[in-house]
Amino acid sequence: MKQSHNIALILAGGTGERMHAVVPKQFMEIDGETVLLHTMKAFQQHPLIHEIYLVCMPEWETFVRAEAAKAGIDKLSGILPAGTSCYASACNGIKYLAKTIKEPNAIVLVHDAVRPLITQDVISRNIAVCLTHGNAITALQSHEAYLVTEDGNTSDAFRPREGLMRAQTPHTFPLATLSQMLELARQQGIEKSQSIFTLAGELGIVPLHIARGDLRNFKITEQSDILIYRALRSLEE
Repeated sequence: MKQSHNIALILAGGTGERMHAVVPKQFMEIDGETVLLHTMKAFQQHPLIHEIYLVCMPEWETFVRAEAAKAGIDKLSGILPAGTSCYASACNGIKYLAKTIKEPNAIVLVHDAVRPLITQDVISRNIAVCLTHGNAITALQSHEAYLVTEDGNTSDAFRPREGLMRAQTPHTFPLATLSQMLELARQQGIEKSQSIFTLAGELGIVPLHIARGDLRNFKITEQSDILIYRALRSLEE
């Protein structure tokens, strides 16, 4: 495998409105550890990850730094201010890295903080696929067909499961490509996108290459997800 400088850019700027919790879900303490700390540990432990940057609301920075220091997260290189959306937060992080990182071959793994059970294999596959093909999007083959709906109540179309994959994170690109994407988005007047990989598709930066995901790498969104998280964590211990 070619040598590269590999950076985890963890997006932790969400407010957790769908969880209806007192604190954002990435800062919820579950079984003695915050969701975010569990996520950071996964990247800290991976030998091919050299730096971790975090995007979060400024009022949480002191807490995050203290928690990271206590847990020995010495790869944490910076905490950047979140934007008004996940996409805006990703843009803030990418712009900062573009100004700061001088490694010409740096690879950035953009990951949701609320996917704390990311495996070491998923991280490895993202780096390997990106080095080989120029990008990597974590995804799993769909086992269900999908209804197409406009209002969430009725449907008049469906998509068969064949040919459909469920995207996860990380979304992994060379830093130079991410910077180019943001500049193209600016030129085309694109101010928001669902994610970094959907932006790539909008801009015609294709093909996107799939790095096989993992069922454990799910996104904590609803209260019921906490039960799944606890059950899967117990299997790790």
